[in-house]
Amino acid sequence: MKLLTTATLGAGLLALAACQKTTEAPFDPGVCYAVEIGAEGEAPRFNKVADEQPQIEFCAARLEEMRLRFLRLGGGRREVMGAYQGQFIFIDRAGVWISKTLEGSRFILLARTGDGRLAIPSAIQRAIDGTPVSVSASPEPAAPATAP
Repeated sequence: MKLLTTATLGAGLLALAACQKTTEAPFDPGVCYAVEIGAEGEAPRFNKVADEQPQIEFCAARLEEMRLRFLRLGGGRREVMGAYQGQFIFIDRAGVWISKTLEGSRFILLARTGDGRLAIPSAIQRAIDGTPVSVSASPEPAAPATAP
Protein backbone atom coordinates (compact mmCIF):
# COMPACT_ATOMS: atom_id res chain seq x y z
CA MET A 1 0.00 0.00 0.00
CA LYS A 2 2.83 2.38 0.91
CA LEU A 3 4.61 1.60 -2.37
CA LEU A 4 1.44 2.33 -4.36
CA THR A 5 1.00 5.69 -2.61
CA THR A 6 4.63 6.65 -3.25
CA ALA A 7 4.37 5.64 -6.91
CA THR A 8 1.16 7.64 -7.36
CA LEU A 9 2.71 10.70 -5.71
CA GLY A 10 5.82 10.38 -7.91
CA ALA A 11 3.72 10.10 -11.07
CA GLY A 12 1.78 13.20 -10.05
CA LEU A 13 4.96 15.19 -9.51
CA LEU A 14 6.29 14.10 -12.91
CA ALA A 15 3.02 15.19 -14.55
CA LEU A 16 3.25 18.61 -12.89
CA ALA A 17 6.88 19.01 -13.95
CA ALA A 18 5.96 18.16 -17.54
CA CYS A 19 3.31 20.89 -17.58
CA GLN A 20 5.73 23.58 -16.42
CA LYS A 21 6.09 26.35 -19.01
CA THR A 22 9.58 26.70 -20.49
CA THR A 23 10.93 29.69 -22.38
CA GLU A 24 11.80 28.94 -25.98
CA ALA A 25 13.99 30.92 -28.36
CA PRO A 26 12.56 32.44 -31.56
CA PHE A 27 13.25 30.50 -34.75
CA ASP A 28 14.00 33.24 -37.27
CA PRO A 29 16.44 31.85 -39.87
CA GLY A 30 19.84 33.55 -39.66
CA VAL A 31 18.90 36.07 -36.95
CA CYS A 32 21.06 36.39 -33.82
CA TYR A 33 19.48 37.80 -30.66
CA ALA A 34 20.80 39.02 -27.32
CA VAL A 35 18.52 37.87 -24.49
CA GLU A 36 17.74 40.09 -21.51
CA ILE A 37 16.02 38.42 -18.57
CA GLY A 38 13.06 40.47 -17.36
CA ALA A 39 12.03 41.14 -13.78
CA GLU A 40 10.30 38.41 -11.80
CA GLY A 41 7.32 37.15 -13.78
CA GLU A 42 8.19 39.03 -16.99
CA ALA A 43 9.12 37.32 -20.23
CA PRO A 44 12.69 37.73 -21.49
CA ARG A 45 13.40 40.36 -24.17
CA PHE A 46 15.03 39.37 -27.45
CA ASN A 47 17.14 42.17 -28.99
CA LYS A 48 18.39 41.63 -32.55
CA VAL A 49 22.20 41.68 -32.78
CA ALA A 50 22.85 40.53 -36.35
CA ASP A 51 21.08 39.25 -39.47
CA GLU A 52 22.21 36.67 -42.03
CA GLN A 53 24.32 34.57 -39.66
CA PRO A 54 24.92 31.21 -41.41
CA GLN A 55 25.68 29.13 -38.27
CA ILE A 56 25.29 29.25 -34.50
CA GLU A 57 29.06 29.73 -34.12
CA PHE A 58 28.84 33.03 -36.02
CA CYS A 59 26.07 34.19 -33.69
CA ALA A 60 28.22 33.23 -30.70
CA ALA A 61 31.06 35.30 -32.17
CA ARG A 62 28.75 38.34 -32.54
CA LEU A 63 27.61 37.94 -28.92
CA GLU A 64 31.22 37.61 -27.71
CA GLU A 65 32.09 40.75 -29.67
CA MET A 66 29.18 42.57 -28.01
CA ARG A 67 30.28 41.34 -24.57
CA LEU A 68 33.85 42.58 -25.10
CA ARG A 69 32.67 45.99 -26.35
CA PHE A 70 30.51 46.46 -23.26
CA LEU A 71 33.46 45.50 -21.03
CA ARG A 72 35.69 48.05 -22.80
CA LEU A 73 33.07 50.71 -22.16
CA GLY A 74 33.23 49.99 -18.44
CA GLY A 75 30.44 47.42 -18.10
CA GLY A 76 30.69 44.74 -15.46
CA ARG A 77 28.69 41.86 -16.99
CA ARG A 78 30.91 38.94 -17.84
CA GLU A 79 28.10 36.60 -18.92
CA VAL A 80 25.89 37.07 -21.97
CA MET A 81 22.84 35.17 -23.20
CA GLY A 82 21.66 34.99 -26.77
CA ALA A 83 19.42 33.02 -29.09
CA TYR A 84 19.78 31.63 -32.60
CA GLN A 85 17.24 29.60 -34.56
CA GLY A 86 15.46 28.04 -31.60
CA GLN A 87 18.52 27.55 -29.37
CA PHE A 88 19.79 29.61 -26.47
CA ILE A 89 23.46 30.59 -26.28
CA PHE A 90 25.22 31.21 -22.96
CA ILE A 91 28.67 32.83 -22.92
CA ASP A 92 30.71 32.81 -19.72
CA ARG A 93 34.35 32.60 -18.67
CA ALA A 94 34.53 28.88 -19.54
CA GLY A 95 33.21 29.27 -23.09
CA VAL A 96 29.98 29.02 -25.06
CA TRP A 97 27.11 26.74 -24.04
CA ILE A 98 23.84 25.98 -25.87
CA SER A 99 20.41 24.78 -24.77
CA LYS A 100 16.98 24.26 -26.32
CA THR A 101 15.31 26.09 -23.43
CA LEU A 102 16.33 28.90 -21.10
CA GLU A 103 15.90 26.69 -18.05
CA GLY A 104 17.19 23.44 -19.57
CA SER A 105 20.51 21.66 -19.40
CA ARG A 106 23.42 23.21 -21.30
CA PHE A 107 25.95 21.63 -23.62
CA ILE A 108 29.39 23.00 -24.49
CA LEU A 109 29.75 24.44 -28.00
CA LEU A 110 33.04 26.36 -27.80
CA ALA A 111 35.66 26.37 -25.03
CA ARG A 112 38.16 29.07 -24.17
CA THR A 113 41.82 28.53 -24.98
CA GLY A 114 44.59 29.56 -22.60
CA ASP A 115 44.69 33.06 -24.11
CA GLY A 116 40.90 33.60 -23.98
CA ARG A 117 39.97 32.80 -27.57
CA LEU A 118 37.07 30.47 -28.38
CA ALA A 119 37.72 27.12 -30.06
CA ILE A 120 36.07 23.76 -30.64
CA PRO A 121 36.66 21.77 -27.41
CA SER A 122 38.32 18.80 -29.14
CA ALA A 123 40.88 21.14 -30.76
CA ILE A 124 42.24 22.37 -27.42
CA GLN A 125 45.30 20.64 -26.06
CA ARG A 126 45.35 20.25 -22.31
CA ALA A 127 48.15 19.63 -19.84
CA ILE A 128 48.06 16.65 -17.46
CA ASP A 129 46.33 18.76 -14.79
CA GLY A 130 43.56 19.75 -17.25
CA THR A 131 44.63 23.34 -17.85
CA PRO A 132 44.59 24.52 -21.50
CA VAL A 133 47.90 24.65 -23.31
CA SER A 134 48.15 27.62 -25.64
CA VAL A 135 50.95 27.38 -28.16
CA SER A 136 51.26 30.02 -30.84
CA ALA A 137 53.96 28.93 -33.23
CA SER A 138 54.74 30.09 -36.74
CA PRO A 139 53.45 27.56 -39.29
CA GLU A 140 56.51 28.15 -41.47
CA PRO A 141 60.07 27.55 -40.29
CA ALA A 142 62.27 30.63 -40.08
CA ALA A 143 64.61 31.17 -43.03
CA PRO A 144 68.25 30.35 -42.25
CA ALA A 145 70.52 33.37 -41.84
CA THR A 146 73.09 33.80 -44.59
CA ALA A 147 76.65 34.88 -43.86
CA PRO A 148 78.05 37.87 -45.85
